[in-house]
Amino acid sequence: MSMRIGTILSPQLRQQMKLAPQVIQSIEILQLPMLALVEHVQQELMENPVLEELTEDEKNEQKTDEQKTLDDSLEEGKSQEDAQEDEEFKKLGEMADDWGDYFSQTNIKRSDGGEERDRKQEALENTASGSISLQDYLLGQLSILDLDDSLMAICENMIFSINDIGYLSYPLEEIVESLEIPASIEQATKALEVIQNMEPLGVGARNLRECLLLQLDQREADYPIIKELITNHLADVETKKYKLIAKKLGYNLELIKKVIEFIKTLNPKPGSLFSSERIPYVTPEVKVDCVDGKYEVTLIGDHNLPRVYISSFYKDVLVGKGHDINTRRYIRKKIESARWLIDAIEQRKGTLLKVAIKIVEMQTKFFEEGTLGLRTLKMQDVADEVGIHVSTVSRAIAHKYAQTPKGIFELKYFFTGGFVNADGDMESWEATRQKLSKIVKEEDKLHPLSDEEIAAKLRAMGGDIARRTVTKYRRSMKIPSSRKRKEC
Repeated sequence: MSMRIGTILSPQLRQQMKLAPQVIQSIEILQLPMLALVEHVQQELMENPVLEELTEDEKNEQKTDEQKTLDDSLEEGKSQEDAQEDEEFKKLGEMADDWGDYFSQTNIKRSDGGEERDRKQEALENTASGSISLQDYLLGQLSILDLDDSLMAICENMIFSINDIGYLSYPLEEIVESLEIPASIEQATKALEVIQNMEPLGVGARNLRECLLLQLDQREADYPIIKELITNHLADVETKKYKLIAKKLGYNLELIKKVIEFIKTLNPKPGSLFSSERIPYVTPEVKVDCVDGKYEVTLIGDHNLPRVYISSFYKDVLVGKGHDINTRRYIRKKIESARWLIDAIEQRKGTLLKVAIKIVEMQTKFFEEGTLGLRTLKMQDVADEVGIHVSTVSRAIAHKYAQTPKGIFELKYFFTGGFVNADGDMESWEATRQKLSKIVKEEDKLHPLSDEEIAAKLRAMGGDIARRTVTKYRRSMKIPSSRKRKEC
């Protein structure tokens, strides 16, 4: 019996996406806030000799005619030696015209697990970028530790109970009570020890004394004296009663002063380097006006943005006979780079305007009723309506602000999750926070409401809210517990 072995060759076709330089530039320009864009354009004006800034008294029409003449000159300046290079420019230019569609291709075949990666990627794209927070820094350290699942969960919850200066904001008993998993005080204490061994030194302390003690090195020669001063004599140190301290402890005054100078080098606010309390300078780029009962959206804030064009001077360089091929090639590349910049700025304006219009259209109730009228909205919803990729929406709204009749808001403010209320309608979490704040503001200060009582009031208002959710939101809003809110 003969056996026939057949070999089937199945070539695997791979589609690899390569972004053209102008596509990359368009993406970068899109996500820049206005102040950064102004700086970027000013830098380009310094580095690209063919770029010039349009003055106030110059007309756009004139520059349009000059640009047309320049385009003709580009054609005249071509040589056979540059034909291949120019063809590449042409292809890249065609790609730039449809950069949004090109960037949003979704027909690339993915391996197993691609769907999960897509979800993670979408989560990243729907998160505004910014500098790292103290909580993120601590979570990064936690992720590399070998801890059991229950201890890891307690640590994660506890990290979000640490305030901006690095202190634990709530007693361990209260933290244990708010956990979604059963836990003991002993487990919470162990979790706190894990966090207090992280950087920056002193993080997770419950008071100033503990914060300073956590920063001490027990190998320090003067450790016993330093510990004694911090533990029992901080008030005297603060009031500079150095002689009294020396007399009480039986040490000479010079040693006491030396130890106090060391204590002054410790950081009483270890989380301050990560503090996000600084108020940034905001330049609204979108304006929302109510005109005849309808909301109109316009772009503003670009008055400081240099209006640039390509200088017609360089047409003489391209068509002139006094310059070699390398010089003309250099000038042509600079002109193409300038074109990409100008196109990217225009694309940015168009994309931002379309996204802003759709946001206002989908959040009309907010502009009529305020926060309570804010509906649940995902970036994917806007992306589907506008016909662009969700990542493009994410970049378009990044660090962009809108000036509205209700005040100035970051565009990402209008994207919020929510839940189905008792009426069957979607209610945003932001509206729930507003209700929570109102309940606390109107409560009896002699008998403040517990988190469970607040949750009950919210449920009576139509929201299916758990007590632990109230606790989480109350903490994020920096509202103290009922015990601390009580007025005697």
